[in-house]
Amino acid sequence: MSQPHLRTVVVLAAGEGKRMKSDLPKVLHPLLGRTLIGHVLTAAAPLGAERTVVVVGHRAEQVREHLSEVAPQATPVLQERQLGTGHAVRIALEAVPDGTGTVVVLNGDVPLLRAETVAALVEAHEGAGAAATVLAAAVPDPTGLGRIVRDDSGRLERIVEERDATPAQRELREINAGIYAFDAVRLREALGKLSTDNDQGEEYLTDVFELFASAGEPVAVHVAGDHTETLGCNDRVELAGLRRLLRDRVNEAWMRTGVTVLDPATTWIDVTATVERDAVIDQNTQLQGATVVGAGALVGPDTTLVDTTVAEGASVVRSHAVGAEVGPQASVGPYAYLRPESRLGRKAKVGTFVETKKATIGEGSKVPHLSYVGDATIGEHSNIGAATVFVNYDGVKKHHTTIGSHARTGADNMFVAPVEVGDGAYTAAGSVIIADVPPGAMAVARGQQRNVDGWVLRKRAGTAAAEAARRACEGASDSADTASEGD
Repeated sequence: MSQPHLRTVVVLAAGEGKRMKSDLPKVLHPLLGRTLIGHVLTAAAPLGAERTVVVVGHRAEQVREHLSEVAPQATPVLQERQLGTGHAVRIALEAVPDGTGTVVVLNGDVPLLRAETVAALVEAHEGAGAAATVLAAAVPDPTGLGRIVRDDSGRLERIVEERDATPAQRELREINAGIYAFDAVRLREALGKLSTDNDQGEEYLTDVFELFASAGEPVAVHVAGDHTETLGCNDRVELAGLRRLLRDRVNEAWMRTGVTVLDPATTWIDVTATVERDAVIDQNTQLQGATVVGAGALVGPDTTLVDTTVAEGASVVRSHAVGAEVGPQASVGPYAYLRPESRLGRKAKVGTFVETKKATIGEGSKVPHLSYVGDATIGEHSNIGAATVFVNYDGVKKHHTTIGSHARTGADNMFVAPVEVGDGAYTAAGSVIIADVPPGAMAVARGQQRNVDGWVLRKRAGTAAAEAARRACEGASDSADTASEGD
């Protein structure tokens, strides 16, 4: 029985990425739920490598901090001066001096790379017993990319960077994806022989292949089935192009599982989000972070959900939610904002121009329109009147409001926390509730209305309002006289 291969993954992430024109290191730019390097590490994870080494350089501390969050098992190694890919790999291997088996080298800016492709490359390499294997792809436009040069029998002869290529070699469309598998022992020996005799004055990792080939060591090429997986990112334009490609891949995958995406071109689903069967995602919708959309739910149009759970059969229309939970068959929107720790029970409703925060809204309860519900608990089957404000902040601390079950609160209420409205209680429209309301009681908390007759005619004489009031008063007087004559 053969022994399993020991594996080491090396990710090259030291470059500055000048063309990104950004204070953020290139590998930390986000793309549908992960950074560029986060996607690469995810593609490599199924290999089950004993060690993962990430070569950092430009703004190394930022990259280290990110790695501690997304890949704490990875070992960052500093390349103080960027002297080429060969130099970077040599530094990485110095961190694992006893490493044997297979070394897999990945660029940190190829976010579309699939785990299946990495696995196939490594299996082909180990199966052939090769000294080195390169992942290649046939691309429509190879400009700017290294070329695969084969001999007359189709075997790999060398890999040449475009700046060092001859005019004939630049016509080749088979390119080097910057992704490799090496035998660790033979790689260490070859790295010590690299030269800087090239246009950039750097140690090219690709020169290892020519060294192996000239020494009669077996080298191989593994061709990716989809060339888009090998696309890297050098500027914001390319980043946007990768984002579109990944969007299409993700949307197609969800549609194949039974999700309806009404307009894939305007639907952006992070790779970290989950959508269940028979859900409908309408146009101009973004599902970000750890968002989960349940079976048969409707989300959109014009909706953004971040780290939000939408249960089966619920609907969220033209709304924004962050860190919220929408229960089964509940409804949100249009034009609602669910802030963190908003929780809607089964068949609850948060309607038009409603904002919630740290609010639990019980089964069947409704906040239909024009209200703010913050730091509150609303029981089951209660109704919150329009233009209601839960006054939760006293300028220093936040306080909690509790509305019981089967309660009915009037329009234009203010609940000054801390306060509690009991089960089955009512509050009158226009009330400012500052004390607890017992179960079944009606709370009325508003000033006595007083009408000052003739005020407009006296204080606003000559205005349109005064003229309208005069006509109305004269009309009322004529009506009264006519009625008197009839008597």
